[in-house]
Amino acid sequence: VQLQASGGGSVQAWGSLRLSCAASGRPFSIYGMGWFRQAPGKEREFVAAIRWSDSTTSYADSVKGRFTISRDNAKNTVYVQMNSLKPEDTAVYYCAATRDPGRTLLPSIPMYDYWGQGTQVTVSS
Repeated sequence: VQLQASGGGSVQAWGSLRLSCAASGRPFSIYGMGWFRQAPGKEREFVAAIRWSDSTTSYADSVKGRFTISRDNAKNTVYVQMNSLKPEDTAVYYCAATRDPGRTLLPSIPMYDYWGQGTQVTVSS
């Protein structure tokens, strides 16, 4: 499975961006996908996740109410709509996928088997 993330960019505070992550190769083996982010000098952290079968979602507290994760099965693509962006949302955003049906929605990096290359999001004040 290969994951290709896109949609990053630079916005001002309170602006919006939508990130996309397209899966190819063997996307039918995916049971869930998630987004993580890593700011300079910080560890990679969980942002949001979605279960492929029923679109159940989970979010980090820091993004609840501002970010929305969704998926398009026909396109094997997951999105995260990011609204009301803050400077502290600045980071490289990574998408990830799990092939284990028991590991969907988990906020832990080791639970994911495949990773995209990352896309930069910069929010200025």
